[in-house]
Amino acid sequence: MISLSIVIPVYNEAENVKELHTEIKEVCEQNNYQYEIIFIDDGSTDKTENNIKSLSPVKLISFRKNFGQTAAMDAGIKSAKYEYVITLDGDGQNNPKDIPRLIEFIENSDVDVVSGWRKHRKDNFAKHFVSRVANILRKILINDGINDSGCTLKVYKKECFLNVSLYGEMHRFIPALLKIKGFKIGEIIVDHRPRTKGKTKYGIARTLKGLIDMISVWFWNKYSVRPLHFLGGLGFAFIFSSIITGIMSLVKYLSGSNMSNTALPILTAFLFLSGIQFFISGLITDILLKSYFETTKNNSYNIKRIYVKEAEK
Repeated sequence: MISLSIVIPVYNEAENVKELHTEIKEVCEQNNYQYEIIFIDDGSTDKTENNIKSLSPVKLISFRKNFGQTAAMDAGIKSAKYEYVITLDGDGQNNPKDIPRLIEFIENSDVDVVSGWRKHRKDNFAKHFVSRVANILRKILINDGINDSGCTLKVYKKECFLNVSLYGEMHRFIPALLKIKGFKIGEIIVDHRPRTKGKTKYGIARTLKGLIDMISVWFWNKYSVRPLHFLGGLGFAFIFSSIITGIMSLVKYLSGSNMSNTALPILTAFLFLSGIQFFISGLITDILLKSYFETTKNNSYNIKRIYVKEAEK
C-alpha cells in the first residue's frame, strides 16, 4: 500500500480548508492510499483553525503567530510519517486529482522528487509576470532543471528531508536544495485552478525575500564546501588590481607628476586592504563551515545506496 503524508500550510484560508480536505480525502480513498492530512495553521486570524478541527481525519499544527509559509512547510514535513510527502497550497488552486499522476511518475521513474508544472496558470497578469521573471533568474542562478519551482504541488520521498531544514522563503527552492544533495528531480504538467475564495498572500515584499534567498541558494550550491575559492578569489582580484594601480602611481611619481591630483595612491591602498580582508574572510568562513559539517548531522555529500556482494564460496 502506498502511504502519503499530505502537508498543507494555510494562513487565513477558512473558506477553502473544508472543500480542499474533502477533495484530498476522496482522491486518497479512491486510490486506496494510506494517508494523513497535515494542516499547518500559520497564525491565522480568521476561523481557519476551528474549521480544520471539524475535519476528520486530520492532523493540525498551529503556530502561535504568522511565521511564514516556509516555516509552516518545515514543521509539516518534519511531522510527516509516511513514505511520500506531498505538499500543496491551501488556497484550492492546486488540484488534488493530480496526486495519483504524481505518485505514478515517482513510482515508475528514477527520481526522488516530482514537481508540478503549472503550464497554464490561472493567475492575474502581475502575478504571472513576476513569476516569469523569477523563473528566468532562478534558471540563471541555480538551474534546478524544472520550469515551475514556485508550484507547491510536489511529491517527495521522505528520505529527501533527512538533515534538511527550511528557513526564509526557501520553500520555493526545495528542488534546488535537494539537487545540491544529489537527489533527482522530475516534473509533470498539472492542473492550476483560479482562486475563488479568500485573498492571495503574495506581494512585493515576499518576492524580494525570495530573490535574496535565491542568491543564498546560489552561493550554497557553488561554494558551500569551498567558500575560500569565492572569497579568496575576490581577494586575489582586489590585490592584483592594487598592484596595477600601485605601478601606475609609481610611474606617475617617477615621471614628476603631481600626485595630489590623482586618487591612485588611495585607490591602491583601498584595493589592497579590501583584498586582504576578503581573503581572511574566506579563511574564517572555510573554518566555520568545516566546524558546521563536523558538529552537525549534515554532510557535504549524500549516499544513495551501499551495495555489498559477499565472496562466492
